Amino acid sequence: MKNINVIILLGLFFYSCVSGNKKSADQVFINGIIYTVNEINPMAEAVAVKDGLILAVGTSEEIKEYIGKQTEVIDLKGKTMTPGFIESHAHLMGIGYNKLEIDLMYVQTYDELIEKVAEAAAKAEPGEWITGRGWHQDKWIKMPDNTVKGFQTHDQLSAVTPNNPVYLAHASGHASFVNQKAMELAGITPLGSENPRQVVEGGEVLRDELGNPTGVLVERASYLVSKLIPADTPERREKALELALQELAEKGITSFHDAGSGQDVIDLVEKFKNEGRLTSRMYIMLSSRQPDLLQEWYKRGPKIDPDHMVTVRSIKLNMDGALGPWGAWLLEDYEDKPGHRGHETMPMALVSEVSEKGLELGFQVCSHAIGDRTNREVLDRYEAAFAKFPNVTDHRFRIEHAQHLHPDDISRFGEMGVIAAIQAIHLSSDRPWAIGRLGAKRIKDGAYVWQKLLQSGAVISNGTDAPVEPLDPIPSFYASVTRKTLKMTPEGGYEPDQKMTREQALKSYTLDGAFSEFEEAYKGSIEVGKAADFTIFERNIMEIPENEILQTKVAMTVVGGKIVYKAE
Repeated sequence: MKNINVIILLGLFFYSCVSGNKKSADQVFINGIIYTVNEINPMAEAVAVKDGLILAVGTSEEIKEYIGKQTEVIDLKGKTMTPGFIESHAHLMGIGYNKLEIDLMYVQTYDELIEKVAEAAAKAEPGEWITGRGWHQDKWIKMPDNTVKGFQTHDQLSAVTPNNPVYLAHASGHASFVNQKAMELAGITPLGSENPRQVVEGGEVLRDELGNPTGVLVERASYLVSKLIPADTPERREKALELALQELAEKGITSFHDAGSGQDVIDLVEKFKNEGRLTSRMYIMLSSRQPDLLQEWYKRGPKIDPDHMVTVRSIKLNMDGALGPWGAWLLEDYEDKPGHRGHETMPMALVSEVSEKGLELGFQVCSHAIGDRTNREVLDRYEAAFAKFPNVTDHRFRIEHAQHLHPDDISRFGEMGVIAAIQAIHLSSDRPWAIGRLGAKRIKDGAYVWQKLLQSGAVISNGTDAPVEPLDPIPSFYASVTRKTLKMTPEGGYEPDQKMTREQALKSYTLDGAFSEFEEAYKGSIEVGKAADFTIFERNIMEIPENEILQTKVAMTVVGGKIVYKAE
């Protein structure tokens, strides 16, 4: 027995000499500048990965000890690694469809929009629908001569598309622009001059003084036309998802919060997971626009994926419109539209109903609220629901956008534990014209007030609302820390006291993004035992001059230890 013990001890000694008691890694990443978003160990040079999880974090010399015969060694050569970026509010299929339809995000004039549609019409069969997304009249450098209520009219659009119905979604998703053919199919006809407006519940068909429809449909009025667009084929839906996932990987997004989808999207994403084609982790919000869907999931309960790839445990409520089409619901009149305050797009009672059901059954509630009236109404209803369920202390309810707040409501986010799911890029795009909607005082006191929210103790998660804005997190990171437009104006940024530090901005895109989906113990920082989800940048976004941030590109994206994108 004694001899056997000696042999065992000698064997253990020999193994320790050879391996240093280190477990061989599947991959090691060395020679990097690594921001871990871990307060205890904020910086590192290298990481070891085993079975999709982080095995060790340290210096390159320390991590080299984990290299075995089968270990893949990735030399970062001084590039910057962060935890995988988490897009906390965007629209998965919209990103894919944006690549299959006419992309109007970058058009600068109405004439340019007409040119793009005319090109598509020249290739289309008679009667075939022409669809697109991304136009925003407030971002055009020149408006057409003929406008009604701040929008273009359909005359030129209809002239170049006499044989094809056209549906063009506004960048915000809260309005659309259609041609004469589409309106004929939808039964949208002129009204008499004695009744120049037609109000649809939760929306409006815009008309001129004579009652003629302009082609602009606001909020739920868009459904009059969108419901006529032929349903997709399964092949086209799969292609849209493929293109969306490709875009996520290229832009360094390792986790994605899909802001409102139905069972069809959930099933498609599950299919991709089962086939090994899912290259980003999905956190899907159920769309409240489908009441039957919510009832089904109330019976089923949340789906929390043990593989951390497809989780469904939140409900998206769409409670007001956007500032661009004057749809955000305000406490006081719009500065540039006296007598108008926007409107709710769903009954506010729905917030109470869904919040109470969510607290009872374990669903997080995520309410779209842009205007100060909507934010207050939602907070009031959250607060009442929390009082009814005092034992539910870790609800992590969210307000999506939290864009314009009354000063009295800012502190309530921290006090109530409500997450502000912001999109910093909206400031960069909207702030130059938003002051016209709200006026200087309301802008200064309560619009895009990130530091005030953080000081209240609120958690901020960051994102882009793609395809409303481009998915790329770099412009949103830049807007977070500079509060400038993408043309790098104005000097010093808008309301500079509300800038995030680079550390705060990185945390909002990583650890706080994970917190906002109950996953901070699994991902969001580079720590031993967490998911090996990494975004690797060509430049050091935490140190380079701010005017160089926008030039930064993603070099590599890693999800669960697998390289899903590598720049050529």
